Amino acid sequence: MLFLNSVNSPSSGEVRPNQHSQPPAVGGSSSANRNRPRRLAELTVPLPQRTVSLLAVPLPLPPASNAARSTCSNGNANSKQVNLSEIDRVNRIGSGAGGTVYKVIHRPSSRLYALKVIYGNHEETVRRQIRREIEILRDVNHPNVVKCHEMYDRNGEIQVLLEFMDVGSLEGTHISHESNLSDLARQILNGLNYLHRRHIVHRDIKPSNLLINSKRKVKIADFGVSRILDQTMHPCNSSVGTVAYMSPERINTDLNQGQYDGYAGDIWSLGVSILEFYLGRFPFAVGRQGDWASLMCAICMSSQPPEAPPTASYEFRHFISCCLQKDPTRRLTAAQLLQHPFIIRGQNQVA
Repeated sequence: MLFLNSVNSPSSGEVRPNQHSQPPAVGGSSSANRNRPRRLAELTVPLPQRTVSLLAVPLPLPPASNAARSTCSNGNANSKQVNLSEIDRVNRIGSGAGGTVYKVIHRPSSRLYALKVIYGNHEETVRRQIRREIEILRDVNHPNVVKCHEMYDRNGEIQVLLEFMDVGSLEGTHISHESNLSDLARQILNGLNYLHRRHIVHRDIKPSNLLINSKRKVKIADFGVSRILDQTMHPCNSSVGTVAYMSPERINTDLNQGQYDGYAGDIWSLGVSILEFYLGRFPFAVGRQGDWASLMCAICMSSQPPEAPPTASYEFRHFISCCLQKDPTRRLTAAQLLQHPFIIRGQNQVA
């Protein structure tokens, strides 16, 4: 599920009674009680001191409704809503820790979609958070990002109707031609740059979350562990994600003085994924599904990050090194990488 930082309101302060007033004597006369002040003159409740620049503006909850459906619009107010009762499941196309994805068909239009069913019968507060965060992503609209069409909350089970990518994920794909790899990297960077400009950090960029269709369009999918960032929110520090593609400073919080930049973390994950496509194998010397301790040591303790082989072009080797810098401050941003010679060269070849 998605997670948003929350800001706790400062304490409203302590109630301070009059320090000089004496407690009433037990068994005192009724006359004394009648003459006793009913209010303490110096009783005050100090207002909390708030620094506006340090507060995060709370994100609004979706409007309350008794309906089982909440719509993730595609930016067109006149777009027709898809009723869950009009959808038939065709087959299961994927599953993970967050839920199961089905290929479904909308009977009235014969249009295909992907339906993600989020695991668990969550408490109301958790469901409200999931609904809120999916609603925040409703306006995400980019040709290199998988589109959310609808969201359904049915008997406590949350389902999200997504754009269907007919070819599937790029997991296990070997792309040895640099021109093809450059075009793929450019498309991913376009989507990533769009998300980062909107203060959205994905936090789980990996081959299985990169989908392609028969038109060779590549799109970023699965915001199950993404984070909406605001300048007033704390940096990402969650361990949610896939360890094999996590940046060193995210795994080992002792690195980089405990600071984690989610944007730079996405760039590291992109670099690992692109290098894996080129090599046809996971770039580190341990398996992705192997011993976690060995995997984390390989990522965090190795003196040098993995590199592209000498047989690759200088532009590609330099592109990978710009992504896989152990110091996150030295990694280029998505916008900067779009201007890298490796990306520009590939774009010129395609044109």
